[in-house]
Amino acid sequence: MSYLPARKGRHRQRYEDNLRLVAGCIPYRVEKDVEDSRISVLMISTPNRDDLVFPKLYFQGGWEDDETVNEAACREALEEAGVKGILDEEPLGVWEFRSKSKQNSCSLEGGCRGYMFALEVTEELDSWAEQSTYKRQWVSPEEAYKLCRYDWMSEALEKHLRRMERNSNIEKAEKLVEHQMLSAGCSTKPSNLEESFSKCIVQG
Repeated sequence: MSYLPARKGRHRQRYEDNLRLVAGCIPYRVEKDVEDSRISVLMISTPNRDDLVFPKLYFQGGWEDDETVNEAACREALEEAGVKGILDEEPLGVWEFRSKSKQNSCSLEGGCRGYMFALEVTEELDSWAEQSTYKRQWVSPEEAYKLCRYDWMSEALEKHLRRMERNSNIEKAEKLVEHQMLSAGCSTKPSNLEESFSKCIVQG
């Protein structure tokens, strides 16, 4: 299978307040059965490390000047984890941290400002640009908390799960209202919870 090579270098890198801007996401899927729904999140491994991370946000590269922050997050998920999906346009948050090569440095160099999003995975590719470097692994949210390398990753995961719970409660309430109105002989059009989501279109 053919795919676009991963972008290299920083000649198109965006900066703000002397911080390098980067974008990443928490890829997830929801498996539904008769009684319940289970959420799994996708993490990637890196060479010579036992812990896992989410696509981008801590590796070279970042948000470039010819793409939106949403496009950057989708691209990184494709390049590093080989997945495509539906990206929630509202970020989970913005975190500032130091790049992995400058963790122990006292200089201003190496500072990053990262935008984190949630990505509902709809397609997993068999081959992807950085497959030889990053291995993907589906884990439960509980496992993900234990495997997160940095505190801000755990914070992003917690925000994602809270948002999922909130949206689930809204959906349940809408279904209850619709059922009650239909039972009363009324008709209604439920609101579309996916209006705030955009389809990631990333050529692979």
